[in-house]
Amino acid sequence: MTRTHRLDCDVVHYAWDNATPPKLTIDPGDTVVMNCRDSSDGHFRRGMTSADMKPRAVKGHPLTGPIAIRGARPGDVLHIDILELIPGDLGYTAFNPGGGLLPEDFPEAYLKMWELDGTAAELRPGVRIPLEPFLGVMGVAPGEPGEHSTVPPRSSGGNMDIKQLTAGTTLYLPVSVDGALFSAGDGHAAQGDGEVCITAIETTMTATLRFSLRRDRKVSGPEFETTRPLSPRTNAGHHYVTTGIAPDLMEASKEAVRAMIRHLVEVRGLTREEAYVLSSVAVDLKISEVVDKPNWVVSAFLPLAVFG
Repeated sequence: MTRTHRLDCDVVHYAWDNATPPKLTIDPGDTVVMNCRDSSDGHFRRGMTSADMKPRAVKGHPLTGPIAIRGARPGDVLHIDILELIPGDLGYTAFNPGGGLLPEDFPEAYLKMWELDGTAAELRPGVRIPLEPFLGVMGVAPGEPGEHSTVPPRSSGGNMDIKQLTAGTTLYLPVSVDGALFSAGDGHAAQGDGEVCITAIETTMTATLRFSLRRDRKVSGPEFETTRPLSPRTNAGHHYVTTGIAPDLMEASKEAVRAMIRHLVEVRGLTREEAYVLSSVAVDLKISEVVDKPNWVVSAFLPLAVFG
């Protein structure tokens, strides 16, 4: 008989460490309803502005878990069905000097607070971002002992920021330790591929996940499969696309985003900061070509659905 469990975020952890004891132990096939804090650990609140962006110590992503799955052992694959994701009613997007894809272009800190109505969030009148929630961080404990930062993604998952990991998707993670020790957090109400200003629409999240074990296959890193078209709320209509062309993919990405910011400022009347935020929460970076050396092409796709 499978069971449904609840796991609150009253106590969280801020690093990956396979010595962290599980908060919950479940059987394969069980479902867990997880409450997750936002990536700021509740720091940003209604009424805050860019003036409140002051330097502060950051521990790491606040993660709910770990969850141990009985019988999981190294070499297994943890099969996670993402059943439901419910974002909170408040979100934020922020960047500090030195962060994001274009730190040299934005030397001042910026904060955008969002009201989330369950369907969309408004950047400014006439610019609404459809919500397609997902968890930025989902992972299992690494095999290496000791504490590991939550910031970089790794073969065990973690801070992947893959916007397609929405409800209806199945995620596969390689198990490295007994019990797997799954944790999650970093709720995103919406994000563009690239998350270029370093944050999405960050929010709390209630996630319903079902866990199984697979021994009929092997994966060396995160893999997933979807059951619906990708980003259907934004990718159903027209797009405006800018490109970056360079012998380095990172430089090509920067040029594509700079061109998009110029377009949004000159054609749509956004401030440069609003354009950077919109590029982070709605614009999708795509690698268009990596074979015509010495230059590669990165394209930035702006869904015009955000303009109604």
